[in-house]
Parts: sequence; structure tokens; C-alpha cells
Amino acid sequence: MQTRTTTLIATVRDMAHRLLGTPVDYDPLMDRVGNARFVLLGEATHGTHEFYHERARITQRLIEEKGFAAVAVEADWPDAYRINRYVRGVSEEDEYAIEALTNFKRFPTWMWRNLDVVEFIEWLRAHNETLRLETARIGFYGLDLYSLHSSMEAVLHYLEKVDPEAAERARARYACFDHFGEDTQTYGFATRAGLAKSCEQEVVSQLVELQQHAMDYARHDGRIAEDELFYVEQNARLVKNAENYYRSMFDETVSSWNLRDRHMVETLEALSTHLSRGGESAKIVVWAHNSHLGDARATRMGELGELNVGQLVRERYGGESVLVGFTTHHGTVTAAADWGEPAERMRVRPALAGSYEALFHDAGYDRFLLTWGQDDTVLEGLREAKLERAIGVVYRPETERASHYFRARLREQFDAVLHCDETWAVEPLERTAEWKEDELPETYPFTV
Repeated sequence: MQTRTTTLIATVRDMAHRLLGTPVDYDPLMDRVGNARFVLLGEATHGTHEFYHERARITQRLIEEKGFAAVAVEADWPDAYRINRYVRGVSEEDEYAIEALTNFKRFPTWMWRNLDVVEFIEWLRAHNETLRLETARIGFYGLDLYSLHSSMEAVLHYLEKVDPEAAERARARYACFDHFGEDTQTYGFATRAGLAKSCEQEVVSQLVELQQHAMDYARHDGRIAEDELFYVEQNARLVKNAENYYRSMFDETVSSWNLRDRHMVETLEALSTHLSRGGESAKIVVWAHNSHLGDARATRMGELGELNVGQLVRERYGGESVLVGFTTHHGTVTAAADWGEPAERMRVRPALAGSYEALFHDAGYDRFLLTWGQDDTVLEGLREAKLERAIGVVYRPETERASHYFRARLREQFDAVLHCDETWAVEPLERTAEWKEDELPETYPFTV
């Protein structure tokens, strides 16, 4: 076993394309992308500077060299659409990227309200300003479904402008949720326990009515109607899917996870269709956590019945998709000690022995990229099931093995992987008392 591991480390070292901060850093990845329509860029945590920064560098090249038309991210649809208006130069309320990020108020705010995202959004707006045709401008969109109430508000706001009577009908339907206020989890529990009536029929009826009148609404304002109608239809669809999601939360965990990732793919496909309406298939880059973008069939979660965005995209688009994973060995991360708690700057422990991260650390390079083709025989050792780390918005180093590691076959999970051996916490726009500027002591989590 030791000899095989040593041989694999040597192979990784030989095959690694080192990342040195030069313009040619991602040439092998651009070759691997080829003419793919969907490039999925992951992250091993939701709070690492290098992951955001390197995804931005890759995305800039995909836009400039490969003609990618949109960035779709693990964020709520209405919140991200405010950024979309800003980067495409049609916002009437925001002068700067920081203002366009205002709607990201729900935990975890640092996931999108951070300096790396601000920098990328400003680049995207500046790039769009160099394009002559407004329709050719690159968009920024959210794929997630947590925005039940803000999406309902967006539907009502739109209908009040184009069809006041329809707005009244929509308001009456959405009033089904009024007993629960903003507490979506209580809604889910109460309906599952039979303590309250489900709003399923109301949200489905609202989506159907909106779709039936779509052509009439599209003629209401020829200047912005097509994009705005697509925006509001997606909000109505999100309300329907979110209602189902919150009811499923109190069933088995896999059910709600699968509903969420199916919604993200449904949104991605609707976005692709909308952006391809000129005839040529639109190319889209996706930013989300590795757990969403690495093919679930190559992981322990997949064995338990979990599916994800990466799996669904691969099944539907095959070679037109490229999945890229990101890993780190040690450093710091912005995360919370528990759900809803303040953001902290935490030290990420060195990766466990036997993990892919430890393997890449032993290769001896600070940062590198590995790519492979479907028929490549090198790096076959990456098909072996090993531990892989996943840190979301919550990091629990005291129970790291149980909380943050799972088994995966990385070669089947992704088409390429980017490894940054030491990484640093992403910097939130709002620093809490828990997010300290100075380094954590080297003895963390011990006192000596």
C-alpha cells in the first residue's frame, strides 16, 4: 500500500501544472474545456479567498476566450438578479458593486458579501461596458431556492405594474403563508404534521396563471419586458419549488437535498434556454460548493441516494460539461461555529492522513492544477476511494473527521482539480468581533 501511495504521489508531482500567477496558469484547463457549454467550478469551503479568486480568474478567461455568457452561482435568485442588473448596466439603484450586494442579508452573508466577490463584480461590469450590444452582456444569476418570501414579493411587484387584477389574485394565493411569517421551517413542520394546510395548490396555480399570460405581459414594455418576465417567472417557479422543499425538510435528509439540487439544475436549464433564444447555445459557468458540483455517484453520499448538480449536468450534457474541484490542506477559513452564529476566522487543521488533500500536500507544490481526459490511464490512482474534506458555512474542527470528511473517487467525481496547499479566509465586508485580523495562534485549538 505504501509503495502504491508513493508511486501515486510521484505521478501527481509529474502531472501537476503548477500555478505561478502567470497568464498561462490555466492553459491546460482551457484545453480541457474545449467547446463545453457548462463549466462547473467548485470550492471545498464557503469561506476561502483562494477559491473565490481563482474561480474569478478562470471565469474571466472563459468569458474572454470561450464566449461564456453567464455566471450562475449558489445564491438566491432575486438577490443575485440585483447584481445581474448592475453588471449589465441596467440597474436604476446601484452605483457600485457593494450596493448591488445589499440584498444578501440572510446567513451566511460573507458567502457573497466579501471583497473577492466585489472585485469580480466590478470586473464583470467593466467588461460589459466594453461590449456594444446590451444583449451580448454577460449576466450574473442565482440558482438556489431559499428566497421564498422575497420571490413572492418580486412576483407581486411585477404584477402590480403590468396586471393589477392578477396581482390581487396572487396576493390572495400567497396569503396562505401569512400564518407563519418568515418562519419557513415552522411552515414545513406544521404542514407535515397535519397542523396546517399546505400551500402547494396555491403556488402551483400562481405559476400556471403567470405562464398562461406570459405573451401578454411580454408586450407590456418592449424595452426590458423579456428579461424581466423571465426574472418573475423564475421567482414564481422558485416559490413553488421552495414550498415543496420546506415541506420535505422533515422527511429524510436526502429528499430535501435532492429537491434543492434538482431546482438548481432546473434553473440552470431555464437560464440556458433563455440566453440561447438568439439561436446559438449559451455557455454558462457555475460557482458552487464541491458537494454540489462533483458527481455524487462517485461519493459516499451518492451511495446513500443523494444526487447533485454535477451528476445531473453530466447525465444530461455529457462531454459538454466540465467539473472542476478545489482542495486545500491547511490555512484559515471564514465560517461559523454553528448555523446562524457570527462569522469567525478559523484555522483549518492539516488534512487527515489518507485523504486526497494529504496526498496533494505530499506532492510538494504550493498550488497546482490536474486535468485528465476520460480515457487517460495516468492518475488511475485517483479512482481509489479516499477521504475528501468539505467545509460549508459551519466548521467544527473538534469533530472534523465525522463532520467534514466523506469518501469519494476524485477521478470520477471531477474532470480536473485545483489544489492550494495553504489557503486564507475570505474577507467579509462586515467584520464581526469574532472575525479577527490577527493570525490565530499556531497552537490552536490547544493552549500550549
